[in-house]
Amino acid sequence: MAQMSASNQGLQVGQNLGSINAEFHLPPERRETPPPPSAIIPFSRDPDFVNRGDILYQIDQRCSEPAARVALVGLGGVGKSRLAIEFAHRVAAGQPDTWGFRKIADHVKLPGRNQPKANIPQLVYGWLSNERNGRWIMILDSADDYDVLYSSISSNVPNRRPFATFLPQSPNGSMIITTRNKDLAFRLTGRHRNIIEVGPMTQTDALVLLEKKLESLSDADVAADLVLALDLVPLAISQAAAYIRAKAPRSSPEKYLAEFRESERKRSRHLEHDAGDLRREGGGGASNAILTSWQISFDYIRSKRRSAEDLLSLMSFFDRQGIPEWVLNSSGVAKDAIQARGLDEAREGGSDDSSSATDDDTDGDSGFEDDVAMLRDYCLIVTDEAGDQFEMHGLVQLSTWLEAFGQQETFKQQCIERMAVSFPTGEYENWATCRSLFAHVQVALSYRPSENTAEIWATLLNNGGWYAWSQGRYVVAQQILGKARKVREKKLGAEDVATLASISIFATVQKDCGRWEEAEKLFVKGRWEEAEKLQVQVMETSTTKLGADHPDTLISMSNLAFTWKGQGRHADALTLMENCAQARQRVLGADHPHTRSSLAIVAKWRS
Repeated sequence: MAQMSASNQGLQVGQNLGSINAEFHLPPERRETPPPPSAIIPFSRDPDFVNRGDILYQIDQRCSEPAARVALVGLGGVGKSRLAIEFAHRVAAGQPDTWGFRKIADHVKLPGRNQPKANIPQLVYGWLSNERNGRWIMILDSADDYDVLYSSISSNVPNRRPFATFLPQSPNGSMIITTRNKDLAFRLTGRHRNIIEVGPMTQTDALVLLEKKLESLSDADVAADLVLALDLVPLAISQAAAYIRAKAPRSSPEKYLAEFRESERKRSRHLEHDAGDLRREGGGGASNAILTSWQISFDYIRSKRRSAEDLLSLMSFFDRQGIPEWVLNSSGVAKDAIQARGLDEAREGGSDDSSSATDDDTDGDSGFEDDVAMLRDYCLIVTDEAGDQFEMHGLVQLSTWLEAFGQQETFKQQCIERMAVSFPTGEYENWATCRSLFAHVQVALSYRPSENTAEIWATLLNNGGWYAWSQGRYVVAQQILGKARKVREKKLGAEDVATLASISIFATVQKDCGRWEEAEKLFVKGRWEEAEKLQVQVMETSTTKLGADHPDTLISMSNLAFTWKGQGRHADALTLMENCAQARQRVLGADHPHTRSSLAIVAKWRS
């Protein structure tokens, strides 16, 4: 026995011994009167908003076109959502007859929305496409995941249409998209001119933001240094200000900056501070920490293309600027050289889920290019105008390094290996290559090599120190060559040819620094007679092949003069050094460090 009430407009059934075939229909929905147009903006206006150039004007211009779509693209934390929210509030204030977009179906009381099988996206799509419903602006925030918008695969919903197909293109509406994914931005807007790239702030705007967040700046110089240390990223600046205010009076911009510069551990701790933000979803449900914000991008890249994540991790162990493509590309010269020298041991014995930049799903250059494209699309790296050198934001580099998931040593050794086979000797003809790579040598100087890479690390430092000395950067050369010498003495022994070469060039640097006594002691270690034979041969060869005035010939001349001085041949040494000084004045100029060093030695030996 079953009975439905009259209010349900159903059927009454008495005792039934058979079967009943009947369709039950819900009563038609009562037509509801939609409210007048209004803006539905889920986030309050930011009182600390900084007007960043003409970005809002660009958005407004593009949204004025029929069926316009414009995308704000950039790293997490650069302020894309802030710009979109501010634009929405300005539109709401200036155009009260323009609709916003959030839960439209309920707000405008669309018929059919309460049906069990209602296709809400289709209902909203149809309503927005009807020009009689007036103008609207839709803001699609954090549209970062391609699958969310374009995947049609669903085990629960057969024949499911991709969500992107429900985004209307009607002349009475405009759409603003914020995304970290440049490729997705192009797919959604259809034109590169509709993409506005949002980068870090200008220094002026960054200082304005910091002042608004702290309410006052006691030291303009410290404030300028702080925003630069934070890469001018708005979220990082806001986060730092929140930390400073939360810890006051025990914290200040000066103390924050000092701790931030002190160590990677301190930087990490500060950048993980989350003070919450009412303008982030759920009143603080989404993290306000810059490192956590970038974690979203890292997680997505890891899930879609592990080799791209590995490439980014490797790049994080170089200097953040001027990273040459040919050093990174595992299918290019660098890898060939590594394999030829038997140094390609990266990830050897690693676990199955620690795939490298040469995974099976990549194929040589095409795999590398796909990795680069993904990292560029997510704004994690940028290229120079020629497209053959890469750069990372400093905070992105730090965040990547921290997110290497226990593989820091692996990528560090890969960096040493690639640099060791890429950085040439400091001879004159190699200066252009050395110049492009030297910043990376200085970064590698701080790395502790493994047992397998200690020898090539010392070779890298020896060549790097050689180049630094050739440029007159004696203090840097001393630091680099000192480490190279110690590693070679420990690894190869004091009598090894490579060790003696390091001692010789280190002694030369000491000599050019004016530390002649220390230099003589080192030259004695290098054995004067053997050194003289070698240096005479080098000078004669350089003179024949390169010319008497070639910088390398003059270097060998200077070294031979110092060797003769150590042997007690003072007159011969002085004459040769005078000739060297005169030649350097003619070739390098009177102000070159090598010229000044030679003249100082001549003056010392004459006295």
